[in-house]
Amino acid sequence: MTCFVSIAFFFFFFFFFSYCEAQKASALYVFGDSLVDVGNNNFLKLSIVKANHFPYGIDFPTKKPTGRFSNGKNAADFIAEELGLPTSTPYLSLLSEAKNNKNNVSFTGGTSFASAGAGIFDGSDERYRQSIPLTKQVDYYVEAHDEMAKQIGISDLQDHLSTSIFAVVIGSNDLFGYFDSSKLRHKSTPQQYVDSMVSSLTAQLQRIYDNGGRKFEIAGVGALGCCPAYRLKNKTECQEEINHWALKYNEGLKSTLKEWQSQNEGLTYSFFDTYAANYDLILNPSSHGFSEVKAACCGLGELRARVPCLLVTSFCPNRNDHIFWDQYHPTEAASRIFADRIFNGPSQYTSPITMKQLLAL
Repeated sequence: MTCFVSIAFFFFFFFFFSYCEAQKASALYVFGDSLVDVGNNNFLKLSIVKANHFPYGIDFPTKKPTGRFSNGKNAADFIAEELGLPTSTPYLSLLSEAKNNKNNVSFTGGTSFASAGAGIFDGSDERYRQSIPLTKQVDYYVEAHDEMAKQIGISDLQDHLSTSIFAVVIGSNDLFGYFDSSKLRHKSTPQQYVDSMVSSLTAQLQRIYDNGGRKFEIAGVGALGCCPAYRLKNKTECQEEINHWALKYNEGLKSTLKEWQSQNEGLTYSFFDTYAANYDLILNPSSHGFSEVKAACCGLGELRARVPCLLVTSFCPNRNDHIFWDQYHPTEAASRIFADRIFNGPSQYTSPITMKQLLAL
């Protein structure tokens, strides 16, 4: 009997640990904007959107600015933690390392192509002089894909990529650009614009799929009209027009992703309703540990949003009670909640499955 129990326990632990091993992603590849940029813009000489100065990073483990638009970690860091992986290395950092050391670098450990100021449309980067729009981010990924194929072979690469997660967090800058530009609003209606955003994003997702991506985590845009910069334009209340079209964009994207999946064999995805998760924090702040939903933590003037978060601006002593760190970006505390909901749900925020379920497929 004792021998039987021992054998049973052996098989139980064998299959348990084999199952756990199967749940781990091989790597995390990140595409997007400042919500998930972990340092690419530090390498863009002309960019005017850089978080490379104090007090950015004040709550990061190193207590130093890193290029993240946060007081500490951002959503990309927390998603990696949920997956049991290190934060994906900025692509431009890897290129710099290769240039300085004159040797090849590996992209198989996970790579971030995200860039502050980036949008789905190529022209969106012109607002900030320089960023890496999504088309270029995917260009960089294709180059990385070809380099990985040379290093480990196409068969091993396909296995690696099929068990990797491809996270895409972008679209906010396109909507900001549209509602801040009379020229863009004259060229197309809001509906035409968000429809074009969806089709353009899908085209880039297809390019990633065509180059090995199979498991996608795709985020919609948040309640953009409720960020401090837009509240400032509307007597401290949420700007409902941009919120309305953020919702319309998310609805269009969510619907299109279903069709996109049906057209591509082996494709799985999880969609995160950033708007719903964002709005929940705003409507129910105390239940999540927040007390300030309107003002930024770092900045100057009304709502600390008249002047952006600069070296000379003030910042709140308790960052954990603010949803917004600066004019546009969440605090580390808010990003942690978003990442947890991306990974675990509930279903009101993730569909058709959670990232945890995506990982298990």
